[in-house]
This record gives sequence, C-alpha cells and structure tokens, in this order.
Amino acid sequence: MRRTLYGPDHEAYRGTVREFLAREVVPHQHYWDRDHRIDRNVYVHAAKAGIYALEVDERYGGAGEHDYRYRMVVCEEVAKVNALSFGVTISLQDDLVLHYLLDLTTETQRQRWLPGFASGELIGALAMTEPGAGSDLRGIRTTATRDGDRWILNGQKTFISSGIMADLVIVAALTDPQAGSRGFSLFVVERDTPGFRRGRQLDKIGLPAQDTAELFFDDAAVPLDNLLGEEGRGLQYLMSHLPRERLGVTAQAIATARAIFDQTVEYCQQRNAFGRPLAALQHVRFELAEMATELDIAEAYVDKSVQAFNAGELSPVDAAKGKWYVSELQRTIIDRCLQLHGGYGYMVEYPVARAYLDTRAQTIYGGTTEVMKDLIGREIAG
Repeated sequence: MRRTLYGPDHEAYRGTVREFLAREVVPHQHYWDRDHRIDRNVYVHAAKAGIYALEVDERYGGAGEHDYRYRMVVCEEVAKVNALSFGVTISLQDDLVLHYLLDLTTETQRQRWLPGFASGELIGALAMTEPGAGSDLRGIRTTATRDGDRWILNGQKTFISSGIMADLVIVAALTDPQAGSRGFSLFVVERDTPGFRRGRQLDKIGLPAQDTAELFFDDAAVPLDNLLGEEGRGLQYLMSHLPRERLGVTAQAIATARAIFDQTVEYCQQRNAFGRPLAALQHVRFELAEMATELDIAEAYVDKSVQAFNAGELSPVDAAKGKWYVSELQRTIIDRCLQLHGGYGYMVEYPVARAYLDTRAQTIYGGTTEVMKDLIGREIAG
C-alpha cells in the first residue's frame, strides 16, 4: 500500500536526514553505546542540518516550520539505521522540551533560551517523574516556595531522560499544597543553579547511549524570571502538552516496527533452512503477512493522527489511542521478528536484538499502556 502522507519537499528532506545520519551518527553509534553517552557535538551538527528544532522561529535561529511530517521523516530514517538512543534524545528535544519553550515563555525568556536550542548548543530535559509519582502527576512532591526574588525548590526527580547532559530542566513542582490541581507550577532550572545536583546515571536494559538520571533539589534557588507560564497552572500545562509527547512516541514506534519488519523480510528471503529460503515456508509467510497487514493498518491511523496534529485537532484521547496501540504493536512485531531470526536474533550485532531492548520502554514512558486505556475508557464512559 502506497502512503500518501508525504510530498516532494518531505522526500527531499529525507535525503538530507539520511546523509546526515550516515556521516554524523552511524560511524559513532558503537562508541556511544559503549561509553553510555552521546557526543554533544552531534546535536550542534544536527541542528545546523535541520534535523530538529525546525519549529523555532526564524528570528531565534530556526526555520519556523511546524509541519509534523518532517519529524516523521526523521523518525523513519533514524529507525532504518537503528540509532534509537540518538532518536529518543532528538524526540525529547522536539516533542517535549521545545513545545514548552515555544508555548509558555515570555519574549525575554525566548531570547534567552531559543537561540541556543536552535543551534544545538542548549540541551533540555523535562522533569516530572519522581520516586513516588510516575503517570499520576498529582503525586508530585517536589516543592517550590517563594522567597523574595527567587523560588526555593526541594525534592527529587527520577528517570529523567537527558538529565545528565541537560543545560536546562523544566521542573514540575508543588507551589500550593492546598490548591489541588491548581497547586502545581513549572520552572526552568539551569545547569549552574545553586542547590541543583545530578545523581547517578541510571543503568537501563536498553538505549545505552541515551542518558537517564536522578535529579536532586536541595534549597535550589531559582530566579523569579524562570517561572514558566503562570503560577498554579503547571498541571494544566503538562496535560495539554501530552498529545504531542504521545504522538512522538507513536511516531518512533511505527517507524521502528516498520524498519525491523523490512529488515526481517530481507533476512527471511536470504536465510536458508531445510534447503530453501525461510520465506518459502508457509508458516513464515503467514507470519510476514500478518505483520505487514497490522503495520499497514496502524500506519493509516498514525498518518491520520499526524494530519490532525498539523490541523490543531489531535485530541488527548486520540493521541492516547495511538500511543498505547502502536507501542504495543511495535513490541509484538519486534518480538516476532526476533523469533524469525532464530539464534541470530539474540545477537546484539543484529538490529532486531538491539531494537528488542531499546524499544521496550515505549509502552511505559509518556504514560503506560494501562493509563492510556483508562484515559480512553473514561472518555467513552462519560
């Protein structure tokens, strides 16, 4: 089935992304995985090549391009070269951090932060999750107390993607314990903020090069000017930005599932068993037929979601549907593809083995599958 999502400009952009990845990412992936960190310079090169931060307005150094199809192209090309640690970090910047900076900042704040973001010299992170608060944002216990011309933050965050390398962290904190859902606010905590420290880099089963950290705030002094948006509206801001975050997970999931499937088809055509290619066996053909059909159907939903997002019409429920379904589909597709590879599928030199580990978190972060289903179910039940 031929996809009609893209136009000539997107396909020309695909060539730019492909060339960038071949030059700046593929030769270094092994070393990044080994060292558990990605060289920061690659983000400067990526921004210069237009691989991310396209939505930053031209007056701050960006392209002012809001068409999400360009993000989809990046996801697809990253998946083809199995550069998932790099891809997740780019998604964190484009699908999470950037939209808070675009939507909630004052003009003064934009002038402070957006040029560095657009140049790739400033890396951001979003700090919501705590040891006792994951998908339930109302469980946040990190506090921010007004003290003259500053806010004093105390608390701990965990599982923070890019927490080690981040130059600024958007932190959700409790500013009024008596105000219920109106008691949370967002703050931009910069690298050298007194009282802000990073804990250990967490050891994950996948995405080895993409750093994930614990963050600590011990009387961290944040200037009043670093309040993001209005005081008391933090929870509302977090909820309103979740559709974009979940679309980002969906985009990565469908791109990776498709890439691994295509590589598996090629493997089954070339690998012989019982005197003939695997693809000549009826059971294998049935497996491939089922996966191809599931991917085509899921892609149709993803394409519809992208078009809805571009039109400003992607609802939280529709984003949640795509997030849980496509991330779970990705998990099953990659598992079945690994099985078709036999013993080779268990070897990390094969993309399917690395993807098996690197993608497992996608049914968890951005809201677990269970939380997505509950959100959708509550909407249906009224």
